[in-house]
Amino acid sequence: MGAGEVGVHRAGQRQRPPPPLPAAGFLQRRLSGGERRDVQREILAVLGLPGRPRPRAPAAARAPAAAAPLFMLDLYHAVAGEEEAEEEEAVSRPVLTGLSTQSPPPGSVVSRADTVVSLVNMVEQDRDTSSPKPYWKEFRFDLTQVPTGESVTAAEFRIYKARGATRHANSTLHISIYEIAVEHSNRESDLFLLDTQDLHAGTEGWLVFDVTAASNHWLVDRKYNLGLRLYVETDDGLSVDPGSAGLLGRRGPRSKQPFMVTFFRASTSPVRVTRAARAPRRRQPKKTNDLPHPNKLPGIFDDVHAADGRQVCRRHELYVSFQDLGWLDWVIAPQGYSAYYCEGECAFPLDSCMNATNHAILQSLVHLMKPEAVPKACCAPTKLSATSVLYYDSNNNVILKKHRNMVVKSCGCH
Repeated sequence: MGAGEVGVHRAGQRQRPPPPLPAAGFLQRRLSGGERRDVQREILAVLGLPGRPRPRAPAAARAPAAAAPLFMLDLYHAVAGEEEAEEEEAVSRPVLTGLSTQSPPPGSVVSRADTVVSLVNMVEQDRDTSSPKPYWKEFRFDLTQVPTGESVTAAEFRIYKARGATRHANSTLHISIYEIAVEHSNRESDLFLLDTQDLHAGTEGWLVFDVTAASNHWLVDRKYNLGLRLYVETDDGLSVDPGSAGLLGRRGPRSKQPFMVTFFRASTSPVRVTRAARAPRRRQPKKTNDLPHPNKLPGIFDDVHAADGRQVCRRHELYVSFQDLGWLDWVIAPQGYSAYYCEGECAFPLDSCMNATNHAILQSLVHLMKPEAVPKACCAPTKLSATSVLYYDSNNNVILKKHRNMVVKSCGCH
């Protein structure tokens, strides 16, 4: 589809997943630049975004080997598997990328979260190995882009452990991570212990530390964001340089660089960006076999109607394509999703397949007697579900956001 063409497609109900491009028989209309911007602005508002994110270094940030995007993509597939299981009312295993050795957190942590943010922008500092011991490594993350109005449910610091120096090969290492509570100019900083791990020096893989307490402190007051400090010791209390113990920092391979991931849950109901009100457009009645008029606006929908007489209230295909909107430079997954919509007649008698409410049945009866005074019942969603979007923000952090009430599960007469 060329630039300026529609990014949302409607049709008669199809099997999932929908194709990224409309099938033959769709009527397409090229949008003007202004119309395209209006469509993008409206969908961004639905997604809860004030504007289109613009990653500062998209080519480098989206390198396939980057650790945080790989972990977040695995997490996205795990969340999508949960949503699929809810939809199919069956157990669905997460589909992992196979490119990451990291394991997503337990399902309960993910399920409680509305937003997951991986923080990759950080300042890293090592204690000079020529200075008096103990050795340490510090990390300070930029939290300026974390969501507002949301509370932290969990936070993890993830760092990769390689084999390290051979002189510690037979040792057990004690790795501790602290929040830097207060810094002093004439003595060591005050530290607050967050988490510890004991492991064999030859262990290789991702280490995950619980830093929820620090994240809560930082979000309450940003001035307390003084970073994290990591120490490594042997069984006999000998301080070990984290680098020689195999803990990789920003100088390590992109696929093994440390990052922090924070899970948020909305403390209040999300509010869409306020915009000027517009007069509602009245749907023009059309015959069953009519295709939409080529000049109909806003021009983001394509309709195909069945040729079997009157169409009763039911669910129809509505595919939102991020690819057609030109957003794949910041949206990682999915390329689009099936939102569906409800349309059809709610005329008396209301069959059981129409999922009619008692009020809709009574309204239809009164409409038969006084059609000029009481309208027909309306076809509307009776059940909605969430969908998740994985994307980069303008600081190259990777964000997984669950958007509730985005997908029509069933329709009925109201």
